[in-house]
Amino acid sequence: MEQRVFKTLEYYKVIAMLEEKATSTLGKEKAKQLIPFATIDEVKTAQAATVEGATVLRLKGSIPLGGIRDIRSPLERARLGSMLAPMELLDIASTIFSGRRLKTFLLDLCDEEPLPIIQMTAERIEGLRELEQVIKSCIDENGEVMDSASVELRQLRQEIRSLEARIREKLDQLTRSASYQKMLMENIVTIRGDRFVIPVKQEYRNVFGGIVHDQSASGATLFIEPEVTMQMNNKLREVRLKEEREIERILYELTVKTGEHIEELKENTDALAELDFIFAKAQLAHSMKATAPALNDHGYIRLKKARHPLISKDVVVPIDIELGNEYKAIIVTGPNTGGKTVSIKTTGLFALMVMAGLQIPVEEGSEMSMFSSVFADIGDEQSIEQSLSTFSSHLTNIIGILQRMDERSLVLFDELGAGTDPTEGAALAMAIIDHVLQKGASLIATTHYSELKAYAYDRPDVINASVEFDVQTLRPTYRLLIGVPGRSNAFAIARRLGLSQEIIDIARGSISEEENQVETMIASLERNKKSAEHERQTAEKLRRDVEDMRKQLEAERNAFAEEKNRLLEQAEEEARIAVQLAREEADQVIRELRKMRKEGVEVKEHLLIDAKQRLNNAVLELEKEKVKKPKAVRATLVKVGDEVLVTSFGQKGVVLEKVTDKEFLVQIGIMKMKVKSDDMQVIKPSKQEQPHAQYTAVKASRDRVKMELDLRGYNVEDGIREIDQYLDEVLLAGLHSVSIIHGHGTGVLRKGVHDYLRNHRHVKSFRLGGQGEGGVGATIVEVK
Repeated sequence: MEQRVFKTLEYYKVIAMLEEKATSTLGKEKAKQLIPFATIDEVKTAQAATVEGATVLRLKGSIPLGGIRDIRSPLERARLGSMLAPMELLDIASTIFSGRRLKTFLLDLCDEEPLPIIQMTAERIEGLRELEQVIKSCIDENGEVMDSASVELRQLRQEIRSLEARIREKLDQLTRSASYQKMLMENIVTIRGDRFVIPVKQEYRNVFGGIVHDQSASGATLFIEPEVTMQMNNKLREVRLKEEREIERILYELTVKTGEHIEELKENTDALAELDFIFAKAQLAHSMKATAPALNDHGYIRLKKARHPLISKDVVVPIDIELGNEYKAIIVTGPNTGGKTVSIKTTGLFALMVMAGLQIPVEEGSEMSMFSSVFADIGDEQSIEQSLSTFSSHLTNIIGILQRMDERSLVLFDELGAGTDPTEGAALAMAIIDHVLQKGASLIATTHYSELKAYAYDRPDVINASVEFDVQTLRPTYRLLIGVPGRSNAFAIARRLGLSQEIIDIARGSISEEENQVETMIASLERNKKSAEHERQTAEKLRRDVEDMRKQLEAERNAFAEEKNRLLEQAEEEARIAVQLAREEADQVIRELRKMRKEGVEVKEHLLIDAKQRLNNAVLELEKEKVKKPKAVRATLVKVGDEVLVTSFGQKGVVLEKVTDKEFLVQIGIMKMKVKSDDMQVIKPSKQEQPHAQYTAVKASRDRVKMELDLRGYNVEDGIREIDQYLDEVLLAGLHSVSIIHGHGTGVLRKGVHDYLRNHRHVKSFRLGGQGEGGVGATIVEVK
């Protein structure tokens, strides 16, 4: 594609934003070189890579990309045998470490989330841990070769430090000597040209002998290396030269080791550049709130709520554009500064971005076609150097486009035919549009010519569009309306600005009836468009509300089912524990009875065996009920008093009476309703005994009968049944005073308990509990 198109559609500005998101020089360079791909397969791969990068960013928030350096130049020099500098070697070690860290990070994530492109790229990175450790063992973080790099270097540096200390000591003796202090400008030891010197006044030059290495600007001070230290300074110089040679040897050796891994390091560099580039695209998409559109290769464009990425998020107006399905061309009309140019620029820029593998700021459900080329004639193309008018410049550009386009091109014309006589310009514009459509290319054009509105109506593959203008505020809304041609609004604007109605009526009368009808039709289309858009938004909101309600109900249903299952499991577990305790209690009773028989009390063995067998059978029945679901029974098997499960409600109830052969009156909680027999499952037949409340079924002695009976949660009928059984056991145990706990509640259970006790033949008296006895929530019973 032409570089001029990239500039016109501001593609390079988006690329500059992409460069800023890259972390390394490698990634920035790759971003800067990004241009649209030529085939749809390349575009799909590039888009898939961006999606994977966005997935990593969404799951992890940040990616460890720090420490990556551009080591391509040092690697090339190492290949040629040139010695690398310490900082270059340190950059290589840093890149090796950063690559290995990034590889580990990404491959660990790939175990959880399928990221084939990123995984394949990360696997190209070689660890090279040994080379990294060798470099870091010789060079510190400041780029200095360390003493530990070799034994000889350590010895040389120890000797250097020893010589420096001796020289300083010797010179310090001179500076502290009283006889020499008056000859020195300052009592200090300093360095000039790697030689230790002292500042001597000019007039005492010959006292110290030695060599003058420097002097002050005034010449009053000479920096002299005294003769007494010259020999040691010379020795120091020799050792330092040996140190330099040893450092060079170490660096050359590290360079050779690096050269042995040139290909792996280059592969690492390429892979790291690619990964940094992928994550830069993901970061750019995140900052623009962009998504990946669907791709096709048949010229279809559908942009939903498209937002130009270079316009501030606070002021940009989203637009909807559809092209290439029912129509191949869009003719956009409307006032200046209304957003026509932005609309076609957005479309062209998004086409380039998508083909370059970048995501675009649109809503989900958008789609973009693969184009062989994008052409644009936008803006003021007047050329002063060529002395061409604006019209001539535009026309020259259009001629070039018409010569190069094909059936897979996207063509964008801004103010087509402008700059010349309106009649001729309109005719020329229609001829150009006809030619583009005959070639099969996709076209979006903006214009001021009214003739093109009628032209678009006459062509089935062309549709009108306009940018909306608010007559009340005299400002454009920047909204693009597909299917509605633009109108001038001149009369409405004139009326808003205060022009007399008389003048407006005269002007309106000079316009042909056909043109007035067109304006009226356009106004009607605008109203209908707004109304349809409002209805669509209302319907969409209702759809979302219904969907949210459905999801909420589904969640509540699932929660209810889970709670139901939990309660069933809890009840089964409590029953299992109760039976286990009963079995243990029975075993204890049997042991005591056998003990009694040994002591002379007559107890028959077969009775013990029968009791134990009945208990085991009860356990077996419980286990069977645990694994088997109750089955629906025929109406003839349902009896009054049966406890049943009403399937349609998922609630338990008690059968009160038989209404018909197939219908019964069932009480569910406080409600009574008629339920068909095939909607019921018998849980507990009426003849089956209710479970005892809070006390054991085996009553062998007084110690085993509790002093209280807890009826909380029972209805009156079941509560009275429990009281009757409990009082029998109390009498057998010889107890005289017990407590019945019925709770506060509504008072119904308390009243039922008192009515029953009042007529019981073995109850001497009863009263409500006092302080410490449960208060009105309990009744104290005296038994006679």
